Amino acid sequence: MGSGKRYEKEPKLNIKKIIGVLVAIAVIIMVIISINKLLNQDEEQNKVAKQGYFTAYKDNKWGVINSKGEEVIPCQYEEYITIPDESKDVFLITYDVDFVNNTYKTKALNSSGKELYTDYEEVIAIDNFDEAQNLWYEKNVLKVKKNNKYGLINFEGDELLECQYDDIYSLKGTDNSMIIKKGENVGLVSDVGDIIIKPEYKQIIALGNNYKDGYIVVNNDNKKGIINFYKEQLLDNIYDEIGQVELGKLYTVKQDGILKVLNQNKEVILENKFDEVIDIEGQSIICKKDGKVGVINTSAEQKIPFEYDELTKIWDDNYIAKKNEKYGVINISNEEKVPFEYGSIIRREGTDFIEADKTPTETNVFDKNFKLQLTGIISEVNIENGYIVIRTGSEQKYYNFKFEEKKSSEMLKDNTLFLSKKNGKYGYTNKEGKVVVDYIYDDAKEQNEYGYCPVKQGNVWGVLNKDGNVLKIPSVNLENNLIINFIGNWHLAEDLTMNYYEQ
Repeated sequence: MGSGKRYEKEPKLNIKKIIGVLVAIAVIIMVIISINKLLNQDEEQNKVAKQGYFTAYKDNKWGVINSKGEEVIPCQYEEYITIPDESKDVFLITYDVDFVNNTYKTKALNSSGKELYTDYEEVIAIDNFDEAQNLWYEKNVLKVKKNNKYGLINFEGDELLECQYDDIYSLKGTDNSMIIKKGENVGLVSDVGDIIIKPEYKQIIALGNNYKDGYIVVNNDNKKGIINFYKEQLLDNIYDEIGQVELGKLYTVKQDGILKVLNQNKEVILENKFDEVIDIEGQSIICKKDGKVGVINTSAEQKIPFEYDELTKIWDDNYIAKKNEKYGVINISNEEKVPFEYGSIIRREGTDFIEADKTPTETNVFDKNFKLQLTGIISEVNIENGYIVIRTGSEQKYYNFKFEEKKSSEMLKDNTLFLSKKNGKYGYTNKEGKVVVDYIYDDAKEQNEYGYCPVKQGNVWGVLNKDGNVLKIPSVNLENNLIINFIGNWHLAEDLTMNYYEQ
């Protein structure tokens, strides 16, 4: 009987095969790394690919350009073209204007020139204004007219509110709040067509710039009450005046000539203790008496004496105060936290620091503990991305909200190019700090969200694309422009109220 093979020793490793396998693995890893690197490069190159549309003006005619600077609606219209949302492919055209009879026609087009919403006689953007009187439009909602009545649609053309109202317009300064009018009465609708307040009132007044702050409603007897966004009547229409409130907690009202503060149960907790209520928050009431401002609590105890011209609460019972034409900061114990030596002090919503202007060219930035952190000219405070840009002399630096200095590439994460300065001249580097655009410009701006870099030589401006290539040789004098910005080779016009681009 034959026997099988028998190994007397341990089998030997095939070194050549092992080396071959290792080399193959290394090659695969290198290929993967190279592919990832190429993908990352492509991602870097396409980072600033945000799309948008902008009103354009050329040869005394109006049109529309896209974020590549291409004319998608040729500049051939006599009237300004309204773009309610620059991210949406919807443009509102006004035509056949008769100034004598005050008549006109409107239509909506997309970038292919197709007419939209043809079931309606008119399509109108609903304009609004913020506290600084900057124009904006209600998002994703349009006013339409049919059979001489108005309603609402969204940008997809879906009906949100039937055309049965005599007019619809925004409650100025407040988002998500539009007045609907029937006859002489007004009501309120949200931007999805939900009727918050029926058209039964003479007037509706916003309590703040946010729809959640609620509304004062005035009836036909001129009596005032409060309705919140959730359709609840918080105060009946029995008051002559309604002042500062903390919705659902405290209300300042005037009734029969007497100024009162009510609690959430509508019980009077204070009356005839002041001439005017400036603000209410928690137990603290900023009020005015005999022309001066102080703070009392809901038990009428004086917390800050009536010796200031202005008081604004910021955080932790601390207040920006004005006295003898100068601003400082005090706490609820009337202790000085920041000296009274500033022309103005502000706290931006969404931040935990204050900006104190000492001179037109010197701003001090104090943290939440009122420690001085930065000094210079503030170029930008970006709440969304959490950074401050501050200029000292000719040097511009970036800081996060912890006041840690950062590279611009760390803060401007969507950019492909980053402004840099050397020997008094400007250029651009990439994310790794490698110079992409030489230091040849007398002035320049950071790359904008659409990928364009405004650059200046002498007294004229031009623009580079996201790769640093010249799109427009510096040739445009923009000395009267408050903001320098480009889309392709089109520059933002001098008149910021109209927000359009020209060549």
